[in-house]
Amino acid sequence: MRLCFLVEEHYRHDGMPVEVIRQLDSWGHQVDVVRPGGSLLRMSEVVRAGSHDAWVLKTVSGGPGLPLLEAAAAVGLTTVNDVRSIRGVRDKALASAIGRSRGLPVPMTYAAARPELLIEIPESEFPLVVKPADGSSGRAVHLVRSPERLAAMLPVLAGEGMLIAQPYVPNSGIDLKVYCVGGELYATERRSPLHPDQGAHERHVPLPAEVAAIVDQVGAVYGLDLYGVDVLLGPDGPVVVDVNDFPSFRQVPDAAAKVARAVLELARTGSAVAAAAFVSGVTGVSGGGRIPERSFGGGVPAAGAQPVPSSAAVDGR
Repeated sequence: MRLCFLVEEHYRHDGMPVEVIRQLDSWGHQVDVVRPGGSLLRMSEVVRAGSHDAWVLKTVSGGPGLPLLEAAAAVGLTTVNDVRSIRGVRDKALASAIGRSRGLPVPMTYAAARPELLIEIPESEFPLVVKPADGSSGRAVHLVRSPERLAAMLPVLAGEGMLIAQPYVPNSGIDLKVYCVGGELYATERRSPLHPDQGAHERHVPLPAEVAAIVDQVGAVYGLDLYGVDVLLGPDGPVVVDVNDFPSFRQVPDAAAKVARAVLELARTGSAVAAAAFVSGVTGVSGGGRIPERSFGGGVPAAGAQPVPSSAAVDGR
């Protein structure tokens, strides 16, 4: 197979997707790497119908990779994940609206194009978690305990673009991160960015059946095949606080091989999950197919980061 990976400069030396690219190369597949933020691209040559069996995106939110992936989808190329599914979770305001409308345990979410508009949120909703609607990796996430504190933070929030605010869910300060790859679920716990003084280290944990059912539903709702979900165990049960379309898959055993096999399978067959999500009227691509059954299991640390092989790169000129 011939595959194209869109790799933002931020992930150029990251283990995910670098190790996946190495794994596919070792199996004899041709992998082209396009760096949308670091290359001059001749679009008519890079994006061509029939040029690749699938395109895979690994870029930061708000980066130039997603429009390029959309261009590939527009000429009929398979994308991993489905491009409309990615758009549906990268915009956190949109993701909240979709999730709550489909019954996912997502917090009530306010959206504001300017930070001063958040002052209108009732005092009864505080404390709030405020973050950029296109943020990732815990960037610019703030726990705001009062309207007075929010007013004082307005200069800090300026320049972040669209913001979302959600009532804070009381919790232990530990986030549960659940990954889905190849139809299997793996759980780890890590310190919350809202509680940097919490002493917990990232480690594998058993996945409660209640959380597994919710994470499985997340894939069906958003039309995702490879994804991660951040879950808080609040006083009223699990709460979904973030969904990532191509996460790190840390603590997933043999992660590179698992992700590589999943990419090959999706390149061959397309996404039944995305197709089912589209049929339900949420997102995805046209077509039929059932939502795959999933299982969940344990995890060990994934392989370390290595540079992308230069022989796999496409310079875009």
